[in-house]
Amino acid sequence: MKATSIIKCPECGFEKEEIMPTDSCQFFYDCTGCHKRIKPHRGDCCVFCSYGDTKCPSKQTQ
Repeated sequence: MKATSIIKCPECGFEKEEIMPTDSCQFFYDCTGCHKRIKPHRGDCCVFCSYGDTKCPSKQTQ
């Protein structure tokens, strides 16, 4: 299982590698580039599933 994901802000395009939580989903993410708070697309469990290059750990194990 991969524990990191490069998340890309849908507002400004800033990308950053982040460590994903393994025991819960992360619903909000504050962009380091533009400081906008983003949330997942409808139907996704977390911001990594919507904007990351790797799905969250709970989706990886399914």
